[in-house]
Amino acid sequence: MQAAPRLKIAWALMLAALTSLPVGAAEFPARPVRFVVPYTPGAINDFIGRLLSQKLAEMWQQQVIVDNRAGGGTTIGTDIVAKSAPDGYTMLLTATAFAINPALYPKLPFDATRDFAPVTQIGGASMLLAVNSQLPVKNVRELVTLAKTKPGQLAYGSTGSGGSAHLMGEMFKSMAGIDVAHVPYKGLSPALTDVMSGQLSFTFGTQLALEGPLKTGRVRAIAATGKSRMRTVPELPTIAEAGFPDYDMTAWWGVAVPARTPKPIVMRLHDDIVRVLTTPDVRERLSAQGVEVAATTPQQFEAFLREEIVRWGKAVKQSGAKPD
Repeated sequence: MQAAPRLKIAWALMLAALTSLPVGAAEFPARPVRFVVPYTPGAINDFIGRLLSQKLAEMWQQQVIVDNRAGGGTTIGTDIVAKSAPDGYTMLLTATAFAINPALYPKLPFDATRDFAPVTQIGGASMLLAVNSQLPVKNVRELVTLAKTKPGQLAYGSTGSGGSAHLMGEMFKSMAGIDVAHVPYKGLSPALTDVMSGQLSFTFGTQLALEGPLKTGRVRAIAATGKSRMRTVPELPTIAEAGFPDYDMTAWWGVAVPARTPKPIVMRLHDDIVRVLTTPDVRERLSAQGVEVAATTPQQFEAFLREEIVRWGKAVKQSGAKPD
């Protein structure tokens, strides 16, 4: 006789648990959301973070505050999010460095796979291999030939030891069999300045970062770093096309939140971010900077991150890169 009342109570508790989850997600966000961008203001990382924040704020009718927390090769800002409350109110802009750092830094204050819940990959972009406009090369093959005739005399600049531009350069050196010096800088701007002045031969940068110098003719783009040509500059061949078919080094961006963030909140963030990313306006603005929208599921992004950590880890090991 007691079974029926107990069964009713069990069903009531189960129903309450199920219905309470979407309500919390439906009410989210009820206060301002912080979007940690572990980079300095300006350039492509900040551009993507601010574009997404603006559109989410309009959708939610709630503030989305960009918090630039640069330093430590993005580890400072990343650690802030790892240790934040898992409630969806602190998001992280992840980028290629997120996959590089586990191999680059001997001890990180967080675990890149354990301490975060992936939300979605925003998109990816090839970088450009750009040379000083006075350098007597018009393509990758000519650059390789010049480097081989002047071993150790050419130099390239990067945004810092262990950064994506550095690893792109080291993989290029390895595959091409050339001896070229690496000069690390605190950001692309000073490296680009020295390429334009002729103190350096080349560098790797995003289309956004190189836009001005390319227009003025002070640098010349000779190749894209991805496997496929860029839609924004389809006439520009890839490094892979120049005889190095295994060369495929692309930058990417995504969104993650602290681990243990309730799944309904993660899915609400995912759905809304994907809705923003697939609007024509946002697609066009990202595409203009060479970024191809991905808008993946949390599961797809998690699998992608694991693959990228392995891939970039091999590049770090091969290059012998150490943190600045």
